[in-house]
Amino acid sequence: MAEIRPFQGLRYSEEAGTLAVLTAPPYDVISPEMRVSLAARNPHNVVHLTLPESQEDDRSKYVKYARSAALLADWRRSGALLLEGQPAIYRYTQRFTIPHMGELTRSSIIALIKVEPYEKGVVLPHEQTFPKHKEDRLRILEATRAHLECIFGLFEDPNGKIHESIVHSPVQGAVETVSDDGTFQRLEPITDPATCAQLINLLADKKVWIADGHHRYETACTFREAQGPKDGPIAEDYMMMALSSMSDPGLVLLPTHRVLTQIPIDNSTMFERLGQHFRIKEVHASRLMEAIEHDQHSGRVAFGLALEGSEGYVLEALEPENLYRLVPGDHSADLKKLDVTVLHSVIFEQLLEVSGLDSVRYTRDAHEAVTWVNEGNRAAFLMNPPTVDDMRRIALGGEKMPQKSTYYFPKILSGLVVWSLNDFNP
Repeated sequence: MAEIRPFQGLRYSEEAGTLAVLTAPPYDVISPEMRVSLAARNPHNVVHLTLPESQEDDRSKYVKYARSAALLADWRRSGALLLEGQPAIYRYTQRFTIPHMGELTRSSIIALIKVEPYEKGVVLPHEQTFPKHKEDRLRILEATRAHLECIFGLFEDPNGKIHESIVHSPVQGAVETVSDDGTFQRLEPITDPATCAQLINLLADKKVWIADGHHRYETACTFREAQGPKDGPIAEDYMMMALSSMSDPGLVLLPTHRVLTQIPIDNSTMFERLGQHFRIKEVHASRLMEAIEHDQHSGRVAFGLALEGSEGYVLEALEPENLYRLVPGDHSADLKKLDVTVLHSVIFEQLLEVSGLDSVRYTRDAHEAVTWVNEGNRAAFLMNPPTVDDMRRIALGGEKMPQKSTYYFPKILSGLVVWSLNDFNP
């Protein structure tokens, strides 16, 4: 099953600066404006590697990837990045606060994991991906021969034994920072060979669900396939992954809301059609999330609808089973019952006549979704998140959720550790 191993990571030296000015969120949540701000904090900020920029005199659009590779090599030569003295599995602790939930702590280990095609059933996806993002990540992996960021995976741990082993493993040399979202972040190497072996053995019979990082995982699989059959392990067999227990009390899923830039029908027709399947209750847009969370806790299926002028409506399903029957295709009951499936397949495509994803914008912030509507978008649809068990069951069944169905918070911070394939020791 899952094959993990320790590795010698590259980590920032004290001379490079503080982690507060060197680290960054994952590449796929960084806006152009945020990238400029992060890059300006320090010339060694990790975004210079993960999101290299094109320049006016570049001969092609691919030169920026070579620039990232050159920077990585230069940072190693200058001592900004230092190689870990011995192989390690890194304990990664994130402490954060969620409204209505209080302070939480999530614990992971960062290790190398052998990349396996999905059909082997060892590493399982749970949502669909966008092809254009995979090409970009493949280019940067080919150029740098390094995994510059961690993806996030989950494993089953019904009795919490593995979680406890991670939390209580002996560590050394902790580094800490607080990221921009207020999350306390700590990285601690586990270098004791016996402890590393114990963690490897505990995970040896586990499947791994990709929680965050499908594009990068599929890119790593493509990168490995290009090498062809080999005798024995090679660096391309592996990538860097943060692994957490599904029993971790700090494992949190947040919703991703949808904003429609345009709708082919007018509001009167929209409400007439929605009224056939939903009880529509008027609520101020600022209180929509509170209202649909209450409905979910009461066992009801509900969405929030925000229109211009802070108009808000709770859409409470009259007969949820009727909605599920409207979902086309030969999908499982688990997939059809997801709020995100109902939203896209029934509300958007059938009731609102919105086809494809070109008119759909995404945000994790309900307030931002409402703001976008007041700035000229047609409507915002606020959602409750799926559960971790939803993800587990759907992935086990070989199915995938729609894009951006899940949002695990907090994100894995980039820049705490980097792995170069050139440092692989079979």
